[in-house]
Amino acid sequence: MNKSIKNICVFASSSNNVDKIYYKAAYELGVEIAKNSYNIVYGGSKLGLMGEVTYSASNNGSDITGVMPEKLYNLGIHPGDCTKFILTKDMRTRKQKMDELSDAVIALAGGFGTLEELSEMIVQKQLGYSNKPIVILNTNGYYNSLISFFNEIVQNNFAPKCASDIYYIAPTPKEALNYINNYAYEQVHYLDSKIKIN
Repeated sequence: MNKSIKNICVFASSSNNVDKIYYKAAYELGVEIAKNSYNIVYGGSKLGLMGEVTYSASNNGSDITGVMPEKLYNLGIHPGDCTKFILTKDMRTRKQKMDELSDAVIALAGGFGTLEELSEMIVQKQLGYSNKPIVILNTNGYYNSLISFFNEIVQNNFAPKCASDIYYIAPTPKEALNYINNYAYEQVHYLDSKIKIN
């Protein structure tokens, strides 16, 4: 366990229609998070991979904080296994609250919402607003095309060469937690000469 980290923000799909291999990874991630004595902050829903990761983490001893915008709640999207549940005014406020409450980020396989959340956290870290570990859980090579595009961004000078240091790509939940357990905040300085903002 990294003593600087208590709460891990998990971004994940809310679709119930994804392949079982992604559910398996979500379940295993929840177990690993709990085993390493971390808690979860997430989007609040019991649907899809969001529900699976929090179900397994909760059953293994983690506290779960769900954060959901009022509109989704009023549409009948029910909370998952939450120790604490927070309603926010809108999606932007939801992301801000999740960021405030968490010390690390893991992105599981997901859709446009997950991609948007992940991208914002990468930019926050690049600009020095955050220094928390960001992990992309690349189950079954799901994010291969996105990672390739990220590399294209760097190769074409739309981002500095060291931008890929901002995030870590983990093929398994266990490797994701190993990275977080060994993360050292003081070793990362993205506003110094290593990374220049284009």
